[in-house]
Amino acid sequence: MAGYPVCAGGEGATPSRPTAPVAVWFAAGPAVGGIVEATGTGRVRDARGDLVGVEGEGVAMSQASTPTETARGFAPPTVTQFSVFLDNRPGRLFDLVESFDGSSCQICALSVHEASDHAVVRMVTNRSSLARSLLREEGAPFAEHDVLVVELTEGHTLSSLCLSLLGAELNIHFAYPLMLRPNGTPTIALAVDDPVLAGQILRRKDFRLFGEADLPDVH
Repeated sequence: MAGYPVCAGGEGATPSRPTAPVAVWFAAGPAVGGIVEATGTGRVRDARGDLVGVEGEGVAMSQASTPTETARGFAPPTVTQFSVFLDNRPGRLFDLVESFDGSSCQICALSVHEASDHAVVRMVTNRSSLARSLLREEGAPFAEHDVLVVELTEGHTLSSLCLSLLGAELNIHFAYPLMLRPNGTPTIALAVDDPVLAGQILRRKDFRLFGEADLPDVH
């Protein structure tokens, strides 16, 4: 449904743009297994954290073209989201979040999606490079995806945000709030069909978008 959150693979779902997010298994080598989240623009990493491919059109591919900055125009700020794939057993989420304790990398947003045999933990941090290293040490397979972080204020509400994206027939694949917010105001992370176009539209509507450097550094 254009402009509103949709569930990947839902019955009757007919997205107007590239595929909604789905989770599929992949083999990253003779002894390494993992999961990738096929979001259309994500980067896929194995359990060691090595980049093994780039997602596109709902499947993991080894190569994908990257548009030039001229073609993209003035790209709005985006933030790296990590989708971490955990065994569905007690204690795995604790192990994951505890690995960030004592580091200068803060988990600013967290969302957990549970499946029968695994859980997908989506999170946004204020230092993606450090988060990548910590996840690599943890040994959990993960994927990366660019998301928009948008501030909601008076006159710039969630409903007006959805309406703005609806006009461009852009799907919101998922959304979740930030725990650590730049200005203390309601702020959400959005995964959309085309983050560049969506960001440009929201900017024209005077929504405030944040980049990684804007996210709080709390000790």
